[in-house]
Amino acid sequence: MKIVIATAVYYPQINGVAVFSHNLACGLVRRGHEVMVICPSRTGKNHVEMQDGVKVCYLRSIDAKVYPDQIHPVPEKKKVFGVKLPRFFYRHGFRVSVFPQIEVKKALDGFEPDVVHVQVSDPIGLSVASYARHRGIPVVTTEHNQPEVITEPLKVPGLVRKGANVMLSAYFRNRQSKSDFVTMPTEQAIRELIGDGTEFPVPVAAVSNGVDLSSFRRGKASKEMYKKYGIDASIPMVLYVGRVDPEKKVELVIEAFKKARKVVPKMQLVVVGDGVDRLRLEGKYDGIDNVRILGKVLPPDLYEIYKMGSVFATASEIETQGIVLIEAAASGLPLIAVNKGAVSEVCLNDENGYLCEPGSVEEISEAMVKIMSDEKLRERFAGRSVEIAREHDFEKTLDKFINIYQKVVQK
Repeated sequence: MKIVIATAVYYPQINGVAVFSHNLACGLVRRGHEVMVICPSRTGKNHVEMQDGVKVCYLRSIDAKVYPDQIHPVPEKKKVFGVKLPRFFYRHGFRVSVFPQIEVKKALDGFEPDVVHVQVSDPIGLSVASYARHRGIPVVTTEHNQPEVITEPLKVPGLVRKGANVMLSAYFRNRQSKSDFVTMPTEQAIRELIGDGTEFPVPVAAVSNGVDLSSFRRGKASKEMYKKYGIDASIPMVLYVGRVDPEKKVELVIEAFKKARKVVPKMQLVVVGDGVDRLRLEGKYDGIDNVRILGKVLPPDLYEIYKMGSVFATASEIETQGIVLIEAAASGLPLIAVNKGAVSEVCLNDENGYLCEPGSVEEISEAMVKIMSDEKLRERFAGRSVEIAREHDFEKTLDKFINIYQKVVQK
């Protein structure tokens, strides 16, 4: 088939949608399909590149400086008379294609797709879906976001946020209802957005984002890798991997770790990732009480970082699945997460880790103590994590999406 993937974020940006879109495109090419990805240009200019057999069509874009681009490191805040100023803009901002309709038409006219797969309700996604509907080309959409993902970072009163969540939910449902097939990463995400799906006008299915189990697996990292990142191989590690933004609540993990270390002194915390909150957390915690904040680490080093961990911990409340949780489970790590969103389908309480109350430093700390002080429990959870991760093998994800594409094309 000839398949178009429309997305607002793409490799080398680091977030769930970008990673999934890149994995999907490359996987489909490996299976013999012809794939075009349409996304905003990183340079602002329209151009086409071939990457790993994928035709990537970069559309003209503007620099939305209110949020970093997830590629360049977030710079230090400027100081005036020794006082750090609040940061409202970023030198390398998030790229957005504002009016892509003409470019979308030109790209798709030349490609003639059999099916389009829209990842995000940005102008590109809406333009691609509109083009396809007017020409009888089937549209598959995946809803990666919950309203809270958008509203959580906003500093607005609670009632305003609740109202915005209601409106965004209605918008998401309306957009999805105009597709030929809808997927979301988990059953929980489906229930939270559209209920049981029985009254929804189009088919809906849960399809995991998946991970490449050949890359993420149990093992020991090399001595050279420990040395490269200055990590002590003799001390058990609590690991966090992901964006370091306020909505990810990384600080709760750090505070829980500090509390747990009073009970289990011999352990360290390593935070991997970049974001608007990294520099603040570095200034407050890095190098203190066995806390290390490494910043962004990319594969293949990232695969080795996971192998260093003894347990994976996150306090994020906005996950529709959490690719990093699957990666950690596939690497044989027990999981500590909060019981909100859809993480409960990857982190099974008392099976491969613990689910804690959202925002509870006390419960996250207690979970760390239990796992890090009990080697048998840690090993039991680790084995179960690997079993759960097998259900999220990306090859299974590919099978499901190819089957969905074939169904909508035939229909």
